[in-house]
Amino acid sequence: MLKTQKIAQCFSPAAFIHDSEENYQAIEKLIQEQEIGGLTFFHSRHSAAANFEKRAETLDVSGTFEKLISLINRYQKLSKIPLLISVDGEYGLAMRIEKTPQYPFAITLGALKKDAEQWVEEVGYRMGMDMKRSGIHLNLAPCADVNTNSNNPVIGYRSFGDDPEKVAKLSFAAYSGMKKAGIGACLKHFPGHGDTAVDSHLGLPILHKSKEELEAEELLPFQYGIDRGVEMIMVGHLAVPALTGGKDIPASISRALITDLLKGEMGFQGLVISDALNMKAVANLYPEPGELEWQAFHAGNDILCFSDHVKEGIQKISQNTSEEEADLVFQKIMDLKKRLGVMESKNIEVPTFDWDQHSRLQKDLAKNYVSVIFGEINPENLQALAKDKKLGYREYFTQNSSVFSQQLDLPVAPIELAEKVILAVFVPSHKSLNQFGMDQVELDEIKALAKSKPCILVHFGNPLALKHLGNLEDFEAVVCAYQGFEEVQEVGSIINFN
Repeated sequence: MLKTQKIAQCFSPAAFIHDSEENYQAIEKLIQEQEIGGLTFFHSRHSAAANFEKRAETLDVSGTFEKLISLINRYQKLSKIPLLISVDGEYGLAMRIEKTPQYPFAITLGALKKDAEQWVEEVGYRMGMDMKRSGIHLNLAPCADVNTNSNNPVIGYRSFGDDPEKVAKLSFAAYSGMKKAGIGACLKHFPGHGDTAVDSHLGLPILHKSKEELEAEELLPFQYGIDRGVEMIMVGHLAVPALTGGKDIPASISRALITDLLKGEMGFQGLVISDALNMKAVANLYPEPGELEWQAFHAGNDILCFSDHVKEGIQKISQNTSEEEADLVFQKIMDLKKRLGVMESKNIEVPTFDWDQHSRLQKDLAKNYVSVIFGEINPENLQALAKDKKLGYREYFTQNSSVFSQQLDLPVAPIELAEKVILAVFVPSHKSLNQFGMDQVELDEIKALAKSKPCILVHFGNPLALKHLGNLEDFEAVVCAYQGFEEVQEVGSIINFN
C-alpha cells in the first residue's frame, strides 16, 4: 500500500447534505481519486457559514434525513476501504438534521438535580443509537470545556457548566453512553475553550493563564477522561502561551501541546482529531494549500477534520513524514474503524424513531432539571389570586399561545388589574448573538413590569440569557426551565403552579 493511501485515511473533509450535484460529484472524486478515510456531514454550506457571517437562521429545506442516508449509501459504495462517517451532534442528530430527536443542551443536563451521571449517560446512549442506526460511526462530542467566561461567544450552552469536577464527570458520562451505543465520541476542545471571549470560527482566542491554573480548570476534565480510557480527543483552535513556550500558536497545530503535553505528560494514547481546519483561527495562517494540513499532522493530529485542501495535504504530509509514522497513524485509524464496525459497512435503510419513548425521556429529564432558582412560589396563593381574577399572565417571544399557557389553565386578569403576574419568556436563540435574539423593547417591558408589581419569571431557554432580563431580585421568583420543548412546558406548569 502506498504511503499516500495510508495518509489519506487521516482525512475527513466536510460533506454537505444540501448541496449541488456538482459538489456531490466532487466528494465522489475525493473518495475515488484521493481514497480519503472519512467524511464529516454538515447540513448545508449556508448553515456552516452562519458562524462566520453572524447569522443564526436555518434554511427551509425538506427531507434532510432521507438525503443524508442516501448520500452515506452513495459514498460508501465508492470507497475501497469503508468510510468513517462522523457528525457534530452535541444534542443529537437534530443539531444538523431537522425532524430527528433533539436532546437537552449540555448546560441543561448540567442542571440535573438527581443522578446526573446516570441520566447523562442514558442521553449519550440514546443519541448514539439514533446515529448508529443512521450509518454514523462517530459523534464529535461532547464538550469538556469548563464555561467560566459568561461572555464566551462560542461555548455557552454547549458546556456542562463552570465547575471543572462536574464537567469532568458529565462529559465522561456522555462519552460513555455513546460508546455503549457502539459509536465513537470525543472530548473537545482540548486544552479547553471555556474561558475565551473570541469565537475561533472568526479569529484566534488566546488564553492567558498559568499552567497551574490550566491544570486546575481547563485540563482537569481531559485528564479525568484520559485516566478512564477515553479513546479520542479533539484539539481546539486556541492559543495557550503558557503551554507552548510563550508562543501564540493555535493548540491544533502545536506539537508542544499535542505530542508533548497531551500524549506525553498527560498520557493520552488514543486518537487526536483536529477541530475544523477551515476555521479562521487557523485557515488564514498558511496560504500555501496543504501546509496547514502538514502542520496539523506534524503537531500530532491523527484525523484531520474539514480540510479544504485534501489532495495537497496528502502530498505534503507524504513528502514530509516517515514510512514508520504513516504506518502508525494508518494502523490507529484502521483499528478505530474495526472497533466501530465501519468495516462491515452495509446499505442503510432510513430508520424510524420511537417518538413516544423520546417524549417520556424528555419529561423525566425536565422533572429533574426545571428549578426555582430564586425566591419561592406559593401555588395556593396563585390559585386564590386566579380565582379572584387578580392573577396576570404574559408571554414573550412566541408567535402563538404556548403549551405552557394552555397547561397553566388559570383564569387571568388584564395586567393593569393584576396583583401578581406570571411572565413566561421563550428565548428565541440559544446563541448569545444579539441578546439571544431578544428584542430590547420587550426586554425593557419585562424589567419595568418586574419593578412595578410582584412577578414570577418562567424562563424557557438558555439560562445565560437571564442576564438580559435585569436584576433577578426584582422578581418575586424565577423558574429556570432551560429548554422550550413541549414536554418541558408541561412539566414547568405542573411543578410550580398546581
